[in-house]
Amino acid sequence: MVCLRDPLVQKVCELYDQISNLDNLSPSKDVDTLFTQLVATCIPPHPIDVTKLCTKIKRIRHNLIRLCGQAEGLLEQHYAALLASFDNPLDHLHLFPYYSNYLKLSRLEFDLLSQHCSSPARIAFVGSGPLPLTSIVLASHHLTSTVFHNYDIDASVNSMAMKLVESHPDLSKRMEFHTTDIMNVSAAALKDYDVVFLAALVGMDIEEKIHVIKHLAKHMAPGAILMLRSAHGARAFLYPVVESHHLQGFEVLTVYHPTDEVINSVVVARKCPKLVHSVVHQGFGPLSKCGEIEGFEFNPLSQMNMVVIEDHLC
Repeated sequence: MVCLRDPLVQKVCELYDQISNLDNLSPSKDVDTLFTQLVATCIPPHPIDVTKLCTKIKRIRHNLIRLCGQAEGLLEQHYAALLASFDNPLDHLHLFPYYSNYLKLSRLEFDLLSQHCSSPARIAFVGSGPLPLTSIVLASHHLTSTVFHNYDIDASVNSMAMKLVESHPDLSKRMEFHTTDIMNVSAAALKDYDVVFLAALVGMDIEEKIHVIKHLAKHMAPGAILMLRSAHGARAFLYPVVESHHLQGFEVLTVYHPTDEVINSVVVARKCPKLVHSVVHQGFGPLSKCGEIEGFEFNPLSQMNMVVIEDHLC
């Protein structure tokens, strides 16, 4: 197969073999080195289309995403425990090795969200984990009056997350934590959120993620915003890819692919109102009906790239 001769694929396979043979994925010199090499391999722009990989490499990619998810969870637990040992944990967030990436990603997501929802009162973050940095950064720096509801299925990681904010005079009042499977959260709760963030590793294969997206489409309020993290190019070896056709029940408003050290792409979508409106990309006219449009590029620095024919603001 052609993909097996690609130097990038060969390197990813080599690293996958080494990672899959590790005794455990808890932070250590070997684990850190291998995942650093993997990320460095996948960050540079590459024209690879992961949907066209051969069966063997698709299977390796599927397994690798799950290994990355496990390692990321263990890394966050390690640093959540470390931060909780301080009297004021949030004063020491810089100790987390990827904190600067979260600052950049959160700024990007805030800028994109602001194009469509100027002042959300309540945000849900699904899959917040033991170190809910997105919620913390957004609440601290960008959305300073918004209430954040963090959802995670694991009671132990929620307990770790709560310890990080309980001593903070402001965030302790604006952050709530719910231990539950989002699939058990109905419209009674979801309809109250202006924005729902879906973490990249909620649904570590696309079938699982689509299942969650369908649930959100059913229960979110019409006009509410869904923020998703995806991946593009070789970065799709690290995270699942969300395409526009996976978002039935939503209007895709923005798809943005970073080219720097921020790994995740960002997708912004709006829950369809009862009356379907068109989305117009300047120069191309209406793309399609709600839930069927194709993804398109958007430059957050230029508001002329997109016109949305719907006046529904938070």
